Amino acid sequence: MKRIMAMADRAALLSLKGLVALNLLFLLSFLVILLLAGRAGAETVCSGKDMTAALQKDDPATYGKIEAEAAATLNGEGLLWKLERPGERPSWLFGTMHLTDPRVVTLPAAAQKAFDASGTVVIETTEVLDQAKMMAALAKEPELMMFTDGTTLASLLSSKDAALVDKGLAARGISMAAVAKMKPWMLSAMVALPACEMVRKAEGAPVLDVKLAQEAKTQGKDLEGVESVADQLHAMASLPISLHMKGLVETLKLGDKADDLSETMVVLYQRGRIGMIWPLLRAVVPDEAGGPDGYAAFEEALVISRNKVMAERALPILKKGDVFMAVGALHLPGPQGLVEQFRKAGYVVTRAD
Repeated sequence: MKRIMAMADRAALLSLKGLVALNLLFLLSFLVILLLAGRAGAETVCSGKDMTAALQKDDPATYGKIEAEAAATLNGEGLLWKLERPGERPSWLFGTMHLTDPRVVTLPAAAQKAFDASGTVVIETTEVLDQAKMMAALAKEPELMMFTDGTTLASLLSSKDAALVDKGLAARGISMAAVAKMKPWMLSAMVALPACEMVRKAEGAPVLDVKLAQEAKTQGKDLEGVESVADQLHAMASLPISLHMKGLVETLKLGDKADDLSETMVVLYQRGRIGMIWPLLRAVVPDEAGGPDGYAAFEEALVISRNKVMAERALPILKKGDVFMAVGALHLPGPQGLVEQFRKAGYVVTRAD
């Protein structure tokens, strides 16, 4: 079991990119077709297994440590939070998961009630609703998505790793040559997802955030964003290229176990155990946690730094009241999470689910 968990940890950062960096999934829409090419009868039912259940049974001591760290995580439990401040109508903060899984896109009753009563909906970026406009904006900075010099993915890999990546992509119906100039974080965000998720996307199923945005527009609510897709890609690009290349290789080594990782994230999300995600991943490879190319660097660039920007941009919108703000769930917990950011701004923030 420990060996399996160690394998899963290697891909954890990449899978969490899918959880945190919403719009990479949309930028990769054209690759969904490549992924499914030649895979007739691709499964729409996910086959992953919950890793926490196996860990609790096979290694209760480690599981106990994970639980203890999760319990110590500030605001580590809960997806829905009520924001109140004198002189303003209450608003709501909700943690999302950027997947199409039916268990994810169906809002809990309390969250649905808050969404229905809201006058304004805030998501990470409204650009996801107009992919043509989004791609046009990103065309101004092509280096965020592609190598614009002589660099290729293969040129950054050893011959052994290049062969492994080539084989791993081929198993997904993708030619290495077709994605040779793609930045590794673009490709990693795709290959870390289970095939069932990609099938649903290819069939047009929206992730939760987009579903909420679409419903907001249909119902005549105001729709606001607190980031751009370029902001998110700049955050990705701020991390060392070596970390991204290692992540791509290790994710492909993971093979079918990526489905288990995805299932584990969904299960923790359903339970509202957001504070358990980082402890679970850090527990299996402790040496990675404190290194400059490990979890600390990822969390700082992709979560903490973005939390500050999200909070600053959301505050003027929240003044209107009756706001339903829905962003990736990893942005909520911790001393620098959005729950605490809004408390520091003068809001009384209480768990509401």
